[in-house]
Amino acid sequence: MLQQTIENIWDNRELLQNDDSKASIREVIRQLDLGELRVAEPTDNGWKVNEWVKKAVVMYFPIQKMETIEVGPFEFHDKMPLKRGYAEKGVRVVPHAVAREGAYIAPGVILMPSYVNIGAYVDSGTMVDTWATVGSCAQIGKDVHLSGGVGIGGVLEPLQAAPVIIEDNVFVGSRCIVVEGVHVEREAVLGANVVLTASTKIIDVTGDTPVEIKGRVPARSVVIPGSYTKQFPAGEFQVPCALIIGQRKESTDKKTSLNDALRENNVAV
Repeated sequence: MLQQTIENIWDNRELLQNDDSKASIREVIRQLDLGELRVAEPTDNGWKVNEWVKKAVVMYFPIQKMETIEVGPFEFHDKMPLKRGYAEKGVRVVPHAVAREGAYIAPGVILMPSYVNIGAYVDSGTMVDTWATVGSCAQIGKDVHLSGGVGIGGVLEPLQAAPVIIEDNVFVGSRCIVVEGVHVEREAVLGANVVLTASTKIIDVTGDTPVEIKGRVPARSVVIPGSYTKQFPAGEFQVPCALIIGQRKESTDKKTSLNDALRENNVAV
């Protein structure tokens, strides 16, 4: 079984010198590239992280040799081959979009000049806009819009750590940063410049009293940047946070613009 083979290699790194071991690791990367395996996947009990797949990705680096890659007048020097065969995959790729082999990019995805790293999963109908980055192992759902300059963080280690998860029909506004395994649930809208880390306070201000959560944006939430006052030895200062200011309406088309979603919640744009 492929999983057990990878576990055995992980426990005994001397096996990395073995051609059969290298072939097993490369088979995992091949299946990741085709979407047959995922680093994390939805289940009836939430998202499951496949640690053994992460292990294969980590071990792929030491078995690869540095090579020069020439693309017309451009030259790269790296261990990882670039993804190929976009026409057959039904993916639109605008120069200078780059994706590494081992990233799954589904039919109907549009890659503007952007970057998708190994182990990532980008589902159908998603737009990765100009200078957006999708980090290693990040999971991006169907019909997501990652606007210009968005940074989706990657994670390989610790192995048990969940990657960033962006579920179906999410709109991520320009220059947003989502890192450290933050989970953005379906149909949420993140306004421009929202920064979400594992420690970022996400404060729901739609009720009579604020409700704080961390690491997760609930489904259909509309989120904007905010700040709160924190006491330091040198005095009181404003610390960034994210504010949930409303819910995306059922009547709103799932592909609505960010401006429309914010206007519905009485936020000036």
